[in-house]
Amino acid sequence: MNSRIYECHIMHARLHPKAHRFGYNLFMLALDLDELPELARRLRILRINSSGLLSFRDRDYLPVLEPAHNPSPASPVSPPAAINPSSNQPLKARVLAYLALHGIPSPPGSRVLLVTLPRVLGYQFNPVSFYFITKPDGTPLASIAEVTNTFRETKPFILGPDRLHAAGGTPTFRRRVTKNFYVSPFADVDVAFDFRLRPPGERLALQIDDYIGPLRTLLTTVSGRPRPLRDRTLAWFSLKYPLITLQVIGAIHWQALRLYLKNVPWFAKSARAADQRDLYHPHASLNADTRP
Repeated sequence: MNSRIYECHIMHARLHPKAHRFGYNLFMLALDLDELPELARRLRILRINSSGLLSFRDRDYLPVLEPAHNPSPASPVSPPAAINPSSNQPLKARVLAYLALHGIPSPPGSRVLLVTLPRVLGYQFNPVSFYFITKPDGTPLASIAEVTNTFRETKPFILGPDRLHAAGGTPTFRRRVTKNFYVSPFADVDVAFDFRLRPPGERLALQIDDYIGPLRTLLTTVSGRPRPLRDRTLAWFSLKYPLITLQVIGAIHWQALRLYLKNVPWFAKSARAADQRDLYHPHASLNADTRP
């Protein structure tokens, strides 16, 4: 099967205005969305669209059934006409329809691999999930980074075939884009994300940096090696990395406290509501009129 587990190391290094570095280990699922029915039959510890110790639910991802909040002028009309308004639309269909809406058609037989954290005892939080779309022959077609903040807002960033580079012979999606999204109180909403996403294989190598103009202010990497996706591996990783989603949200707040104590400048979410665009599940702080 294409689905697997990656045992990962996450590293964050803030370079400006003050140095701050930390890292931690966890595991991430890499799920071929065509294999979800087979995974539901095979696995007892990871439950597909049902409750369990570890679980995965379609509805947690890519909420493009609703209109995007404060769409930018260049954004296509949302939701995509190809997406059935019923909530039963499979995630793969939403992914491919969302790409088509942005001018990236996918040939029949294309595959979607989603790299993400599972729910743990029903609790779900994913700072970022990664979709890798390939043509039937395995050629990389596109990638989507779905970023979620602690306010539970989410925003997808598309890296299409025009963003695919062969760096050292390894295909990698690369794109630098102003985020227009509130991710951290220690980074303003007009900071740029610089994505470097390598399609997963025998190694997971993902990088997202922050830039203010030409200045790189934050370096984030996700690196890992694959393991078979089976119950005994899931059981071992559940013991080795217990309650990973709670650990992730706890680490975010702990590091935020450390940055605050270092007097790193912070930005209020409500200060630039009109500059937060193309996101889903908007927080109450964005309820004010955000028209330019």
